[in-house]
Order: sequence, then structure tokens, then C-alpha cells
Amino acid sequence: MIRRLFLLLALLVALGFGAGVYVGLIKTKWLAGLPEPAVVKKAPPAPAPRATPEVKRVEPAVPPPAVERRAPRPAPAKVEPAPVASAAAVGLLTIQSDVPGAQVFIDRQFVGAAPVKAHELTLGSHKVNVSAPGFEGVAETIDVEPGPRELTIKLREVRLDAEIDVIHKHRMGSCTGRLVATPQGMRYETQDSSDRFDVALGDFEALEVDYLKKNLKLKIKKGRTFDFSDPAGNADHLFVFHRDVVKARERLLKGDPPATP
Repeated sequence: MIRRLFLLLALLVALGFGAGVYVGLIKTKWLAGLPEPAVVKKAPPAPAPRATPEVKRVEPAVPPPAVERRAPRPAPAKVEPAPVASAAAVGLLTIQSDVPGAQVFIDRQFVGAAPVKAHELTLGSHKVNVSAPGFEGVAETIDVEPGPRELTIKLREVRLDAEIDVIHKHRMGSCTGRLVATPQGMRYETQDSSDRFDVALGDFEALEVDYLKKNLKLKIKKGRTFDFSDPAGNADHLFVFHRDVVKARERLLKGDPPATP
């Protein structure tokens, strides 16, 4: 029994092997009869397009501007510092005025409004001018010495120093002389003693100038009348004399003190 089974098993194995061989042969013949598959050749990749090189525009070279050659500047002259004046070689001037705020000038240079101090004035002669609106300007020449000094300018004082040569016409003839006016009064200097006079500026009843007639008429209070003319026939001298006397007379009548002679 076992033998039969073994044989049967062997037969089945043989049959299976044979069937496998048969099937393999048939498949081989079938495959051999088929046409060979076409080989598809892949086309080589197209070359990448070449990048067009960017053409740069080259500007024409501009020649550099011509360099102007300048002559070297001369070295500045060496300025020596001004020597500092010693305290013994200068003066200090303090200028005051009876009119506050009066303008002060020294040698035509404005210094300031009074009262003012002028420092380090060189020694020697200097001209001082002081003025204020409504008053006659005052000019004085002073000598500056080492050390401090005070100067008081009185603008309110009436100053008058006028002189003029004249001819006095009489009823009968004439005489020559000189009219002199100061804050203290007016006098007529002449060789004719009967025509001389010396009176205060306030003692006139009339003091008039006629430019066309070229004469100066003066009438003393409760006194005589004088008719003066210029020896050269110049009315300008009479006009200026009259103007200065009238101006001083008006200030004296307002109460301004006369300057001391």
C-alpha cells in the first residue's frame, strides 16, 4: 500500500514536471513568433539657447577739465601787534555837561553821550566838541596829561564873541568904528567920543538889519538911534553879526546864564 502511494506520488511529480516543461516550450515558441518591440530612441535634449550677451554702451571718454595753474599767493605780511601804551603814556578824560545826553566828539570821533569817559587818550593836544539840540555847540582844545582829568562843558551858558567893522552915518558926515558884542553887552568903539556906547544886550529897543539897503539899525532904550553900514558894502557881515546877537539876546531873556569872559 505504501509502495503504491509512493509510486502515485512519484507519478504526480513527474506529470507536474512534464507539464511545466511543455508549457515553457509552448510559451517560448509563442514569444519567438512575436515581432521584436521597436526601440524608441530618445532624442537628445535640445541645447539651451545661448544667452545674448548684453552690449554695454561705452560712453566716449571725456577728457578731464584743464587745470588752471595759478601763481602761488604771496604769504601775508606779518603784522606786528601795536605796542600797548603804558599807563604813564595815556590819559583818562571824563566829560560832563549841564545838558544830560549831549553828544561828545574827540578829534571828530564820536565818544558817547555825556557824561562819558574817554580811556587811553594819547598825551598832547585834542579837540573836544559837545553839542545838543537847541543849544550852541561848544568846541575846546585841551592838553591831555598822564592820569585822570575831568572836563565840564556848559551848553546852557550863552556864548557870544562877535566883532564887525562899521561906518556910523551922522546927520552931518560919518565916523568909522567897531561893534563888539559879548554876553555882557554891546559896545561901539570909535574915536568920536560922542558916539561911543556900551550897553547890555537887553537895553535895545530895536536891532534890525536891512539886507537890501546894507545897513544895521540899532536903537538904545531912551537913547539914540544908530545907523551902521559895512565899509566894504558887504551885507553878509552885517547879517551874521545881527543873527548872532539876536540869538544870544533871546537866550539871555529866557534865563540862560551868560558865559564868563
